[in-house]
Amino acid sequence: MPTSPPSADRHSPLVRILDDDAGVRDGLSALLRSVGLRTQVFASAAEFIEGHDGEAIGCLILDIRMPGESGLQLLERLPAAGVDLPVVMLTGHGDLAACRRAFKGGAVEFLTKPVDDDVLIEAVQQAVRAHITSRERGAVTREAQAQLARLTEREREVLAQIVEGLSNKQIARVLDLSPRTVETHRAHLFEKLEVDSLAQLVRLYLAALAP
Repeated sequence: MPTSPPSADRHSPLVRILDDDAGVRDGLSALLRSVGLRTQVFASAAEFIEGHDGEAIGCLILDIRMPGESGLQLLERLPAAGVDLPVVMLTGHGDLAACRRAFKGGAVEFLTKPVDDDVLIEAVQQAVRAHITSRERGAVTREAQAQLARLTEREREVLAQIVEGLSNKQIARVLDLSPRTVETHRAHLFEKLEVDSLAQLVRLYLAALAP
């Protein structure tokens, strides 16, 4: 069964450690806790998926070779499972093909056992920072999308043309509207989206499209 992470600070980073070797799990957990990181350990892919807390920021340390579902197989299905964690892969074998497959699958680092403590800590800290940045960008994107959802279909059409750099007269010709109607839609855009400049309007539109 996976260990429960310390609950003293629910919002601090949580490093998930998935390895079928109990000694490796315990050793990595102790190392990371020594530098102030919360950890949670898992012995199998199924355990991880069942016990994963999707809200907590952090990263996943993932062993490549495990009985049943391998680390590489799990890595490749994490997006479909709704897991957005940066993944640090561990392997006991310097396999170039596995390394290539891991990075292609989205891993942020590929380390060979026995891994140097400082190298592992640095990789984990970088992965955690990347996850925080990703979550912050995601929050901005969701907020921008919520703002654009306030617009009518015609207003979104006008907005798309504004972002392309078209003037009111050009937009009127493209959308078969009068210039005055375009001006009205433009005013509504600024009001609904609560922006004061064209630059802010474009920034908001692009933020909503961010992956």
